Amino acid sequence: MTTVVLFHHAQGQTTGVLAFADELREAGHTVHAPDLYDGNTFQDLNEGVAYATQVGFPGIIRRGSAAAMELPADIVYAGFSLGVLPAQSLAQTRPGARGAILLSACVPTSEFESPWPDGVPLQIHMMDADPWAEEDRPVAEALVEEIEDAELFLYPGSGHLFADASLDDYDEQAAGLLTERTLAFLGRVG
Repeated sequence: MTTVVLFHHAQGQTTGVLAFADELREAGHTVHAPDLYDGNTFQDLNEGVAYATQVGFPGIIRRGSAAAMELPADIVYAGFSLGVLPAQSLAQTRPGARGAILLSACVPTSEFESPWPDGVPLQIHMMDADPWAEEDRPVAEALVEEIEDAELFLYPGSGHLFADASLDDYDEQAAGLLTERTLAFLGRVG
């Protein structure tokens, strides 16, 4: 089985993020879900983004890196939206990654001044009409072209955090398919 570090989105470590981590655990994987917000959660995405902006995106990445340093290097890095920043940064810059799963967001590899490492598989999941991912979708499509073992899964709908069962964006059908694909990925890279 695979070890995963799962970073939460801008609304914090919600019960939906923890439930997703538990689903992966129930399948036999070891999942670490660090709280990058010191216990803060937000009911509204804009409030969560405002908090993340106050902390600073470099600060979020540093907090994620610090949480991962206690873990072995040969793990899968996963992140929901804002959590993609530390997940993608670590997958690109920390040697030994088994893979990366980016949920509802991604950034160009140039953000981390390092190309995507050879042999590190990538999955990206987002909704096809998500206004929050408007800029990220072309980046995701470019990453899939650039990286040999990369997949982009688009789901019908406009919910941003559609895999978090504790939020209004939750889409049970899309989240179920995302979970199946995530488990297949973890089984393949583990």
